[in-house]
Amino acid sequence: MTRTVLFILGIALALPVAAEVYKWQDENGLWHYSDRRPQGDVAVATLGIPHTSRAMVSARRGGEQHRPEHFFFNPYHGPAEIELTLGEADNVLPQPPLPARFVIPGNTELGLVRFGPEDPTLAFSYRLAYTLVPGAPQTKVPDDLDYYPPFARGERWQISQGIDDNITHQDAANHYAVDIVMPLGTPVLAARGGVVMDGAGDHPDNGRKDERLLDKANFVRIVHDDGSMAVYAHLQQHSLRVRPGMKIPAGHWIANSGNSGFSSGPHLHFVVQMNIGMALESLPLRFRRPDGPPMDPDRPQKLEGVLPSGR
Repeated sequence: MTRTVLFILGIALALPVAAEVYKWQDENGLWHYSDRRPQGDVAVATLGIPHTSRAMVSARRGGEQHRPEHFFFNPYHGPAEIELTLGEADNVLPQPPLPARFVIPGNTELGLVRFGPEDPTLAFSYRLAYTLVPGAPQTKVPDDLDYYPPFARGERWQISQGIDDNITHQDAANHYAVDIVMPLGTPVLAARGGVVMDGAGDHPDNGRKDERLLDKANFVRIVHDDGSMAVYAHLQQHSLRVRPGMKIPAGHWIANSGNSGFSSGPHLHFVVQMNIGMALESLPLRFRRPDGPPMDPDRPQKLEGVLPSGR
């Protein structure tokens, strides 16, 4: 009779904290992304991945004892990519072979991998690790990177940190983020329509420059039709007016500006991200104006609202 010994390590993270993704430009000006460093004398950037302690994937084991199957549930209300890796494997045969990446639709559970022994007369053991990144994997930056300012027409607020400032936005997931100084309680509007993927709204507005508060900011994440995702962060406690799964138009009142988490004062942190190579990378955006061409938020300056008051 086959004796099965099973060891499982589950790493349930909203964003991977150990994966390294490399970005470089070739001689033809094309950008490449890979989890393997390129050969030769090439300028390479390593994409940083912000840490969060919120568990955003759950796993369970099913199937027969000698042929276990592992199921994974994506509670985001939007697609997410998961990577499965195998370690400390002894006499084990995974199907499909690992490592492997899969896309799980929003609010869905899928059986992704089965295990069995290579030699059915012997015991087998393994460790299974997994990481999850919100958003379906993308290989092309969207053509339209123009967004509405995330507040109402008639309001003008100061950009305190633009997309070319690396004061605190030093990782790839936030390099092109924009900080907008807004009084506590100012309505925050959706800069583009989409589906609410995730959010948090219970953290107090006692923000300060303390790294222990990095994962204590209230936020809303919205996925757009082109696969990009907008994150609105440092929102006011108990002010969220949306819930995961809602499809909302541009201009929808999603929450209020706050001072939660790692923050130097009431402001809105706004960033547009994509999942590229199992890592979140921010995109260089522009803001629409009431009149004239879009504005590059590349430095501290006043930003004027375009959208009508939230609804």
